[in-house]
Amino acid sequence: MQKIKVIGGGLAGAEAAYYLATHDVKVELYDIKPKSFTPAHVSEKYAELVCSNSLKSNDVYGNAAGLLKEEMRALNSLVIEAADSTRVPAGNALAVDREKFADFVTKKIKSNPNIECITEEVTDINPDEFTIVATGPLTTDKLSKTIQDMVGGAFSFYDASAPIVDFESIDMEHAFFGDRYDKGNGDHVNCPMNKDEYLAFIDALKTAERAKLHDFENTAVFEGCMPIEIMAARGTDTLRFGPLKPVGLTDPKTGRWAYACLQLRKEDADGKMYNMVGFQTNLTWGEQKKVFSLIPALKNAEFLRYGVMHKNSFINSPKVLNPDFSLKDYEKVFFAGQITGVEGYVESACSGLMAGIYALKKLTEQKITPISENTVTGALIKYITTENKDFQPMNANFGILPPLGQIIRDKAERKRQMAERSLREISVFKKEI
Repeated sequence: MQKIKVIGGGLAGAEAAYYLATHDVKVELYDIKPKSFTPAHVSEKYAELVCSNSLKSNDVYGNAAGLLKEEMRALNSLVIEAADSTRVPAGNALAVDREKFADFVTKKIKSNPNIECITEEVTDINPDEFTIVATGPLTTDKLSKTIQDMVGGAFSFYDASAPIVDFESIDMEHAFFGDRYDKGNGDHVNCPMNKDEYLAFIDALKTAERAKLHDFENTAVFEGCMPIEIMAARGTDTLRFGPLKPVGLTDPKTGRWAYACLQLRKEDADGKMYNMVGFQTNLTWGEQKKVFSLIPALKNAEFLRYGVMHKNSFINSPKVLNPDFSLKDYEKVFFAGQITGVEGYVESACSGLMAGIYALKKLTEQKITPISENTVTGALIKYITTENKDFQPMNANFGILPPLGQIIRDKAERKRQMAERSLREISVFKKEI
């Protein structure tokens, strides 16, 4: 029987291990629990949910997170089976009983005769041995050093990402294209503010609620990238000399520089997603929506990803990872979960499922047609493995999906058709595997 090592018993590791085991592969599943714990974990069980019991929306046709879960259901995901079986009332969201959820996954793992559960810290990776690394955002120091050596230092220890907005939701009546002093290709979207608008924004920013840091996180994590709310607290004009600096950005409507100006930078080649330049923040997601919508151009903005600042070990996947989740330099070593640069519980589990699928095909020397980028799963894989000099983790959203072959103005209808396309493509991929 073929054998593979899976390192990490979180959502991604459990998903990968279970998929392989149910396809006649002998799996050695390594996890440090219960001999020791990361600072974020308290349970001895696999697939422990740390931050929330919500796996976000279950809306298949109107929310990319819901669509991703439906794709995973079609591929017989263990994590989604566990979530559906331990669901608690939460409106349209898929929320679970954390204890029952982890218990469901753990029992499935431990009762499978093809999985050997080993409580041990892995510190080295044999590049000649089939291995899936799914150690999550709090990978141990010794293993982190090993990974760093394997990926040539392309490894980060914290995630400081600015929000990303849907281009179509930007009010271009209050914005204009152009680069500072007209140096460049004019790709930036500039969002000017007058004095009153700026002062209202600063006042809201200073009093906005911040996300609570975990005990293992502190301000030292963010030394290299100061949150905008901290900047604002240092003085009313601080942001006007930083991320909201208006100099060199002439508004064609007025022929002048604004009092303050936010720049949005293109996040993808198609120009569907724009990054709020310099807006790293530790505000709660609800506060980000409320405060950032005070910027006139963003009054109706749809946020595809909110800003985050947290301790989060992840590799520079576009530089070192193949689309099948194997390392470019060590093709028997696969990565899965948050360490690849996907953001969120379901996204992490999905990457574990896909790493298991691709590892099985490579292990058994079978060819496979890659999953279509018209699916949320495929689009996420494309995002984390496509060249990006400013690579930061990404969650599931419709902005990463390729456009339809026709222009559809109604956003809800467009999402519905994207979802239908995705489910057709998943059906094709399911037959392929």
